[in-house]
Amino acid sequence: MARYIGPVCRLCRTEQKKLFLKGDRCKSDKCPINRKRLPPGKAPKSRQGKQSDYAVQLREKQKLKRTYGLLETQFRNTFEKALRMPGKTGENLFGLLERRLDTVVYRLRFASSRAQARQLVLHGHIAVNGKRVNVPSFIVKAGDQVAVHASSKKLELIKDALQEFGRSGVMPWLEVDPDNMAGKFCAIPHRQDITDMADIREQLVVELYSK
Repeated sequence: MARYIGPVCRLCRTEQKKLFLKGDRCKSDKCPINRKRLPPGKAPKSRQGKQSDYAVQLREKQKLKRTYGLLETQFRNTFEKALRMPGKTGENLFGLLERRLDTVVYRLRFASSRAQARQLVLHGHIAVNGKRVNVPSFIVKAGDQVAVHASSKKLELIKDALQEFGRSGVMPWLEVDPDNMAGKFCAIPHRQDITDMADIREQLVVELYSK
């Protein structure tokens, strides 16, 4: 499957937002967002016109899609699934994105970025309810146990990533046992619980795809 393989810091500069695509680097002074540079191909404000509604909606969709590391087809399919579910489409969309196995692995602090979490899943290092799962888009259900597979617990990159648990903990819908490299997906999160995505206006994404 095709995937973006260019410099990911360029994506953050384009969206003028930290998408946390490179783990610890995003929290350091090396992050290009900290340098106040113009986005790639962007003119100074004095030469910019007013953005159209479509342009604003598109940027919001791109921020969300790139944060979770999805391709356009994957993101659109997730949106269509959210649209068919009862309730608000925007909230359903966030619920599905947070239930992806690669996102859960990242949230449990087993990886320092979503890209690294995706690699761990693809390489068979993660088990759900005791069974190895190698599909990053696997949808985790409330009550599922997600753990590092027994044969992978010596991996240093997982041990290094888990140090963030001691500094920041985890989101309220998760539980982690760092000593056993295991966790639990306790419940589907409510939109207001996803505090690191508070600046995303999901209604604009819904409006974009509803045209």
